[in-house]
Amino acid sequence: MSDIKNTPAALLDGACLPDRFDSVEALDDFIALPSRALIDDLAAVDGDIMILGASGKMGPSLARLARNAAPTKRIIAVARFSDPASKTALEMHGIETIICDLFDAAAIGALPKVKNIIFMAGRKFGSGGNQPLTWAANTHIPALVAQAFSDSRIVAFSTGCVYAFSPVDSMGSDEGDALDPPGEYAQSCIGRERMFEHFSAVHDTPGRIYRLNYAIDLRYGVLHDIAVKVRDGVPIDVTMGHVNVIWQGDANTIALRCLKQATTPTSPINVTGPEVISVRWLAGILGKKLGIAPIITGEEAPEAWLSNTRLCNGTFGYPTVPLDRMLDWTANWVSDDLPSHNKPTHFEARDGTY
Repeated sequence: MSDIKNTPAALLDGACLPDRFDSVEALDDFIALPSRALIDDLAAVDGDIMILGASGKMGPSLARLARNAAPTKRIIAVARFSDPASKTALEMHGIETIICDLFDAAAIGALPKVKNIIFMAGRKFGSGGNQPLTWAANTHIPALVAQAFSDSRIVAFSTGCVYAFSPVDSMGSDEGDALDPPGEYAQSCIGRERMFEHFSAVHDTPGRIYRLNYAIDLRYGVLHDIAVKVRDGVPIDVTMGHVNVIWQGDANTIALRCLKQATTPTSPINVTGPEVISVRWLAGILGKKLGIAPIITGEEAPEAWLSNTRLCNGTFGYPTVPLDRMLDWTANWVSDDLPSHNKPTHFEARDGTY
């Protein structure tokens, strides 16, 4: 596969992890570096790739990664593109774009019938204020997509929040555990999964349910949230005292590699880092790197949202970017006051309301 044209000269496997990032451009270029395993997996999967809901926090970087890893395939990004700049940026990197309202069944039906679908659409933040819209976005749209693309492979993004809380001294919930989370948002995410599962069973549609928590990009994520609070002297509530995290580039890679690992009927896979990490410990480490003592409030609850990644690690290997490097990068980024998406994860919430 070494003769594929347009593949970046540097592959993630051979690239030394940088000490820091000094610009958004350098960060985005790094996240878009493919691994040899990803290139080989996508070469073994027939057909083009379409990403539905591609204008969110992860969609643009996943589209760029797919473009770099599979230069002979069409990579199509579909979204409302309310910010025209995000559409233009994708097109500059050789990604086709289609403006589409995924609530419109006719518009979904008019999309190209490509072989591989990455479904990333959904509603989380503000869900507590408009529950009907949240349910419609998280269940109705998946039902429309599952029927329209019954002949495709579908990797559908979900969340680790579909599980009940796990004891913090455990390895977290695994894919066979019961789904019994607090809050309507998480319940609607179960609804999303059930729609894909139902239509996968009806139509023999291969796929994976991709249960992710929490992706780390230096502009957002749990580490960013904690580092900003440390820097700005904002108290950090440690009641939700433990988390899992994974580098966004690794999360994107696994999502695309799941196309080769699609099952019939579709089946869930937990995606995150292997560590159960103390929020108090994270605040302390980031505080040392920033030279500022964190302000801690609350006491750790005995349970938290945690995911066991035995299946994921056994299938794809361990993440390429370790936790300590993410902490270094985050501290440098926040210390230098580089751009933020200003979209807190609200990982502290224990009632499922966002």
